[in-house]
Amino acid sequence: MVDRPLDLDAVQAFVRIADYGSFTRAAEAGRTTQSAISLKLKRLEERLDCRLVERTPRHVELSARGLAFLEQARALLAAHDRACAVVAPRRRHLSIGISDHVAGPELPLLIARMTAGDPQLSIGIRIGSSGDLLRAFDRREIDTAIVRFQEGRDDGETIAEEQFGWFAAGSWRHRAGEPLPLATMPEPCGVRVLAGALLDQAGIAWTEVFTGGGVTAVAAAVAAGVGIAALSPRMVPLGTVDVGPQLGLPRLPRLPVVLYSRDRDGPAGRAVAALAAAYRTAIRS
Repeated sequence: MVDRPLDLDAVQAFVRIADYGSFTRAAEAGRTTQSAISLKLKRLEERLDCRLVERTPRHVELSARGLAFLEQARALLAAHDRACAVVAPRRRHLSIGISDHVAGPELPLLIARMTAGDPQLSIGIRIGSSGDLLRAFDRREIDTAIVRFQEGRDDGETIAEEQFGWFAAGSWRHRAGEPLPLATMPEPCGVRVLAGALLDQAGIAWTEVFTGGGVTAVAAAVAAGVGIAALSPRMVPLGTVDVGPQLGLPRLPRLPVVLYSRDRDGPAGRAVAALAAAYRTAIRS
């Protein structure tokens, strides 16, 4: 029996470490420092008289007792949130735009990370092109935008960089003498413009054989063997391969993921910080 109540901030720090697999990302999500997160965990471990987290040079893992405690820690925080919700002010709303080239298959998990710390926060997500979302942000139609880097703007925060490649189905073969068949998103997609410009600069003939309304559609066309596409490895289905080196295609650069937000304080700011930390984790992985 624990004879004193647990420090909820320390429990929250432990859960964040478990969720993000990193003291650095946990600190970013909590808008604090890595040393503060480490101190909270140390105090919690001392309070419970057991080691919850095993630290290794390469990554962070929960101990057996940490794994056992995690479910109860989540339940404790959820009970705390329900108690606060009884007397909390009205529900708050946060509208977020995420570029189709950024959203990725991790989006449901990332939304869960945002809402975990504030059950009174309602979130709206808009998926679109980076250019369209930035215009919506400037018109104050959305509160936050997470997009690919846009030339001519320096008012955002780069939260990660992601390597792109030229992906095709494992069985796909390029027919000699024919233009390179590309699957793309329609203009004004910045990745499409970049890919075309690099191929033109390298003197490689190409033709657009598929235009998809989103990255999911483009990835499906690639998996079906229609052609190749410039994509992040996070976005491609199993069975696809990066054919750039074997075809001698120009190397695609690392493309920044940039955060624009007017919500830096309060619950909305904490949710945005959690989302940014979650994206850093997803892209690193």
